[in-house]
Amino acid sequence: MAAAAIQPKTVQDWVQLARAATTLEIDVAAHDLLLMRDATGQQFRPSAPPTGMTARIGAVLLLLYPDGQDVCLPLTIRSEMLPNHRGEISLPGGRTDPEDTGPVATALRECDEEIGVAPASLEVWGTLPSIYIVPSNFQITPVVAFSTSAPVIHMNPSEVSSVITLTLRELLDPATVAVERWTLRGTELDVPFYAVAGHKVWGATALILSEFAARMRHILEETR
Repeated sequence: MAAAAIQPKTVQDWVQLARAATTLEIDVAAHDLLLMRDATGQQFRPSAPPTGMTARIGAVLLLLYPDGQDVCLPLTIRSEMLPNHRGEISLPGGRTDPEDTGPVATALRECDEEIGVAPASLEVWGTLPSIYIVPSNFQITPVVAFSTSAPVIHMNPSEVSSVITLTLRELLDPATVAVERWTLRGTELDVPFYAVAGHKVWGATALILSEFAARMRHILEETR
């Protein structure tokens, strides 16, 4: 990943940067993303489902809010009662329901259901490129929204066991990123992750966060 650029100094700077990273058209290179790789260094994440298989559609929410001179976002620890990805760190989100009008509606509804943040309290900024999640066969669209104050969290225990927070300052800090060799589905892989509050944020969540980080870093490097 690229070296860290000079970071914003005020919360207003962070808000401006995050919004630009959401709304501007920015091409992010694969080497700037937290992608799992095999022993030869090859990317180990298909970008689409296998031929003949239709992915389920879903969305997640990057819920940004100010905290002092930082901007934060909540990450959920998935309940052990869920059928998939139990105990993993995720962004609020889930499967698109028939009544949802699109990824924004899905992400806002799921955030409300999981951590009790009302959609009306949020300003939606836009979406990031969708990603394909192999184990659960989901095509996920990340949605970015902003709250002018820290949201009051009301966890749904059937879906969320805990909530941790990540600042955008931490997201841009290279020291937050680590890589370990894991064996997943019978294959040894180099797995990058964000080390946050004693937890390892990896997989699809790390990929989405690294896309957002790369976009912010691109803007900072262009304006330096």
